[in-house]
Amino acid sequence: MTHTADSTFSITGWDEAPYNEEEAGPKLTRATISKSFTGDLEGDAKTEYLMMHRADGTATFVGLERITGKLGERSGSFVMRHEGVFEGGAASAECTVVAGSGTGDFKGISGHGSFQATGSTAPFKLTYKIS
Repeated sequence: MTHTADSTFSITGWDEAPYNEEEAGPKLTRATISKSFTGDLEGDAKTEYLMMHRADGTATFVGLERITGKLGERSGSFVMRHEGVFEGGAASAECTVVAGSGTGDFKGISGHGSFQATGSTAPFKLTYKIS
């Protein structure tokens, strides 16, 4: 059976540094992010993003995030793959649960999620099932 979890995340830490810059090209950075989740999904997350920043202020990012916490009575951790953009003052991403990443009660989890953030707190919707 498929379930939907509506949550909110808050960014509790952000450490970003360039790893490749060219005068005529976009800047590449790596960001390490800490988050906390409240709502249907409760817990903490660690995220690593690789980002490409354009001269016009937009960016593209990819990343992996390990979420450790609870969904209802289930607890454990799972990893999500992020693909997103920053434009118009908002970061948005589509996220997919990485197959085989679930631990504890999340073994066998699959699903996808999304967010659009204009600040350090944003809604997060996760659609998932656990086989």
